[in-house]
Amino acid sequence: MCFLDGEAGLVKVPTWINGIEDSEYVGVGARFGPTLESKEKRANHTKVVLADPPDCCSKPKNNLTGEVVLVHRGNCSFTKKANIAEESLAIAILIINNRTELFKMVCEHNETDLDIKIPTVMLPQDAGINLKSQLEKNSTVSVQLYSPQRPLVDIAEVFLWLMAVGTILCASYWSAWSAREAAIEQDKLLKDGSDEVLNLEDVGPSGSVDISTTAAILFVVIASCFLVMLYKLMSTWFIEILVVLFCIGGVEGLQTCLVAFFSCFRRFEHAGQSFVKVPILGAMSYLTLAISPFCIAFAVVWGVKRQLSFAWIGQDILGIALIITVLQIVRVPNLKVGTVLLGCAFLYDIFWVFVSKWWFHESVMIVVARGDKSGEDGIPMLLKIPRMFDPWGGYSVIGFGDIILPGLLVAFSLRYDWLSKRSLRTGYFVWAMTAYGLGLLITYVALNLMDGHGQPALLYIVPFTLGTFLTLGRKRGDLHILWTRGEPERHCPHIQLQPSQ
Repeated sequence: MCFLDGEAGLVKVPTWINGIEDSEYVGVGARFGPTLESKEKRANHTKVVLADPPDCCSKPKNNLTGEVVLVHRGNCSFTKKANIAEESLAIAILIINNRTELFKMVCEHNETDLDIKIPTVMLPQDAGINLKSQLEKNSTVSVQLYSPQRPLVDIAEVFLWLMAVGTILCASYWSAWSAREAAIEQDKLLKDGSDEVLNLEDVGPSGSVDISTTAAILFVVIASCFLVMLYKLMSTWFIEILVVLFCIGGVEGLQTCLVAFFSCFRRFEHAGQSFVKVPILGAMSYLTLAISPFCIAFAVVWGVKRQLSFAWIGQDILGIALIITVLQIVRVPNLKVGTVLLGCAFLYDIFWVFVSKWWFHESVMIVVARGDKSGEDGIPMLLKIPRMFDPWGGYSVIGFGDIILPGLLVAFSLRYDWLSKRSLRTGYFVWAMTAYGLGLLITYVALNLMDGHGQPALLYIVPFTLGTFLTLGRKRGDLHILWTRGEPERHCPHIQLQPSQ
């Protein structure tokens, strides 16, 4: 039987040379033939022999009884090779691909001789050549063939979910605290009855930047251009450039977070408020000067040692610090901008994960995220945790955009709650935070249901987060204020407030 719409499963191929355990390769099983054993302990050690002729497109001249036959790809169909090997009493067939990557072995629609009862596995070119060279040296080569199943849920996904939700939670409280402090200072100015003309729309938390509707649209357009550039230029040298840029952003983020953290302690308060002029950099606090060398050293060590198995910890620390800093600095001023931003991001994610396959013959977003053709495990702009109980290894990952973009809306909800003096029960933050968590949870459920194929996280997160906010705002009668002003009105006898556009 041939499963034309089925998925070809990965196969583990551990090898032994002259009875000594050697390399373990990963192959891909055919969409025809029997299902391989999933448990290593139940898989048999079987001797491997070379086919003669090498392509196995005609009856072999050598004896294949009870052995695994190693053949070259080409000159006839996969099913013909498998049928000939089965007729020669081989118990499995290994096909050497003509390129380094793997290829899905399918059967043609018009093929009829599909009652194949032996496993057919393709090996990458380098793995097949290694085995062939050992056999040509008259070495005894034996293999196991088994295809372990992935766990339904890996603990790495739980920790990644907690990391994403926790990052938005911390960033939201920091952003709301900054907005409330700025509002208190602003109220003090208003109570003084100053004759200066104050524009309330331009007064905000120190160092914050409000996104406009135009900027929200341009952001997605620029992100698309950057993604295509990553896809086209994906290589080792380009990844090195991204690593440098990530380290620079990580240093700035880590420094900002650490300075803000230590400034909360009275012991470091004076150092945080005392400044010194530094050439080129300008005025810097003594606390910043003390923390900066550590942040730079941390990023440099990670950049140099990022190939180590535990380097993901450093990447996550730098990434979380960078995300929190961005969410503290960049603000969504109202629900209108948030809707435009997340709406465009929603379409962006769907297009580059699914629709891009029609033009590029592969998912651009997934190729870039995996770092294909770069020699790396992926681009650094990801939070990742190694899959702990997955026999195939790898990482569970989430892109920065899947945290930052919905995080901007969640942070906006908490700022609004604090400025309007709403409790957690009557506010919007708990609802927005819960909606984000549920949306991300549904993403992981869909990821597992789709057998690990990449899913656009914003496809699930945006409807949950934005839909909840819009529905609740309309039900409570706050939608107009949320959509336009984005904060409650504060009446003052000295200033005539104008609604924001």
